Amino acid sequence: MNSLRRWPYTFIICVAFLTIIGAIAASVHTGVPMRDPEGFLGPAYIRLPLIALLLFAVGLVPAAIRRCGWRSIPRGMLEIIKYEWTWKRVFYIGTGFFAFYLCYVGYRNLKSVLPIYTDGVLWDTELAQLDKWMFGGVNPAFVMQDVFGVGVSAEILSIFYLAYMPLIPLSIGVVLVLCRNLATGAWFVTAISLNWVMGAISYYAFPAVGPVYYQQQYYQALPETGTTALQATLWDNRLEFLADPVAAEVIHGVAAFASLHCSVTFAIALFAHKTSSNAILRWGAWIFFGATFIATVYFGWHYVVDSIAGVFIGWMCVAIGQRVTKAQPLRNRSTVLDPMEVVSSPDRVTT
Repeated sequence: MNSLRRWPYTFIICVAFLTIIGAIAASVHTGVPMRDPEGFLGPAYIRLPLIALLLFAVGLVPAAIRRCGWRSIPRGMLEIIKYEWTWKRVFYIGTGFFAFYLCYVGYRNLKSVLPIYTDGVLWDTELAQLDKWMFGGVNPAFVMQDVFGVGVSAEILSIFYLAYMPLIPLSIGVVLVLCRNLATGAWFVTAISLNWVMGAISYYAFPAVGPVYYQQQYYQALPETGTTALQATLWDNRLEFLADPVAAEVIHGVAAFASLHCSVTFAIALFAHKTSSNAILRWGAWIFFGATFIATVYFGWHYVVDSIAGVFIGWMCVAIGQRVTKAQPLRNRSTVLDPMEVVSSPDRVTT
């Protein structure tokens, strides 16, 4: 029992099972079938192992070359696997991916049946009024468009916003596969996975569709981008789902409060700030978060208060993750490093 309490994945595995059980219960109650959300590499149960294998190769091959030279790559690979890839490390990595998968699938399915349980109750009017008050009586859409324009900036912000989707599974893979400190990997998985759970809770607490759907006229000046195309697709999916939730072949994905784009990117930036001495990595993570925060308001995905709430959720998830995994910040050395450096040392993997 003591070893189970000390295991850094105990908390998030329990949360993951509770989340998936809740999603299954909601599916049974509503009659809406459970679905595996697809991404840029297909279903999550396919893309997560693919990412892990890809990153394993990315780290293993260069390290083998560095260790034994170009002519002895097979021998170098065997030595790296012998010294670095213990069964314990493989088990921890597999557990991290599994916990993340359960939380994400549970979150997406709980989000999908949201309109059924909220029965048309939306907080958009109140959230829009709060936004307007925060901006001194002016709609934030006008302010963002005046400040950033509606030309090239829209394309740039769209790139940042859409990059979020492949970034999340890739970041999970990078930290789990390339980080030798197992507790630090568990910390990251716990923090990101908790974002899905707390995000789902916030959706049910304050259901809303977001400014671009509630006040569509204020965003008509924006040019066509990948982000606006995604907004149209999600709204079409919502209409299809509402027409017949049981027969619909799509996952409903419209929810504004709170912004998980902001919560997750803030969590990643804060985690990098606490665990990496690589200034480029830390600044890159903060810049990505800042651009994402702006994009969520600029494109009308979220009210300003949604994005602020997302930041709070991201901070709380990182704090909880550190506490339950008992991982320590490593500001004096990199935790997520150059793959060659991470897997080339024969030192014992630490927890």
